[in-house]
Amino acid sequence: MATVKPFRAIRPDAACVREVAALPYDVYSRAEAREAVAGHPLSFLNIDRPETQFPETQDMYAPEVYQKASDMLQAEIADGTFVRETSACYYVYELTMEGRAQTGIVALSSIDDYLNGICKKHENTVEEKEQDRIRHVDTCSAQTGPIFLAYRAHAGIQAIVEEVKKETPLYAFVTDDGVAHRVWRIADSERVATLEALFEKVPATYIADGHHRAASAVKVGLRRREAHPDYDGTEEFNYFLSVLFPDKELKIMDYNRVVQDLHGMDPEDFMFSIEEDYQVFHLTQPISPKVKGEICMYLGGEWFLLRARAELLSARSIDPVKALDVSLLQDTVLGPLLGIGDPRTDKRIEFVGGIRGLRELEKRVNQHTYAHAMDGSLEELGPAVAFAMHPTAITELLDVADHHLLMPPKSTWFEPKLRSGIFIHEIER
Repeated sequence: MATVKPFRAIRPDAACVREVAALPYDVYSRAEAREAVAGHPLSFLNIDRPETQFPETQDMYAPEVYQKASDMLQAEIADGTFVRETSACYYVYELTMEGRAQTGIVALSSIDDYLNGICKKHENTVEEKEQDRIRHVDTCSAQTGPIFLAYRAHAGIQAIVEEVKKETPLYAFVTDDGVAHRVWRIADSERVATLEALFEKVPATYIADGHHRAASAVKVGLRRREAHPDYDGTEEFNYFLSVLFPDKELKIMDYNRVVQDLHGMDPEDFMFSIEEDYQVFHLTQPISPKVKGEICMYLGGEWFLLRARAELLSARSIDPVKALDVSLLQDTVLGPLLGIGDPRTDKRIEFVGGIRGLRELEKRVNQHTYAHAMDGSLEELGPAVAFAMHPTAITELLDVADHHLLMPPKSTWFEPKLRSGIFIHEIER
């Protein structure tokens, strides 16, 4: 059963929480992060991406970069930008985007739950990405970005959440992207004890978003255990910061793919090969796939609907991973036709979150297909292609994790994104 504990958060003063709250560090490229912090000195992205405080030529993984993050955090605690809670609390965190709300519990999850498979994952991680957050957490002695967890909805937990939401929120603000954020604190000892006991009846939690942050927090915790051989399990490094949402409130968006070339094929041969597994229909305008087994493709300035043949879908339906549309595309097109053997490491493939829209796919394909020649004209480089996916369902994610299987990389895109900087979990040095 899950261990989900209250904690003494470091959190922004209510007067500046809107300025502090920032999108997760990993949704930005290096250039985008630098642009985002310009003119926003309190944005937590300054601390989450401390290379933005250095010249562009700075090695972003150098020790002094992570030390800068720690120094900035401690300075903002000292000047009152952040405050420390005096007792262990839970928090209720509601995000509302385009009229749809999802409400989670902010708490600590056990690294032993992660190690023992009670906190389940559905993706592998990349060592290089882990190392960045390991250094960040280790140097700051703080977890600054919560892990997005899901759990199968529990009536008792939901009743407490609904009761708390009738009270005056601790924070209420709207970010520039139109997402409304409200936070309530649960400090009453009876409620705290009840919530902790209710989560002990939840059989499993699931990493929805933040696999690298989770893996990094766990590895830092294990390092601290080695450094403190007399640890008893109650130390803060035994837990990681998380926000837990009931499955029925979550929505997954599409996670799309762009491939820079056709792996030496011409468009006609490529289309002919695709027709072995798909019915192909020409589209007069871009659309998102409406049902499982449909993929929309942008090639040569035109959109096409690929509808997987019924016998292909039937043969794959009994395997939770093979039944995913992202697996279908990988196994029938990306791998055998386009030579994308390992999409985690192949530089020819890009992943584009559905929040960016279909026009972003057109833009990226056109960038790879054409370049400006010296005379200013467009020079054709060769055909690139994009695939717009039908979103993975939350039930599919839970099913894959329950079978102890792994999804292909970039199978899920969650919106709205949790903000960093609203809750910080400090661990022992």
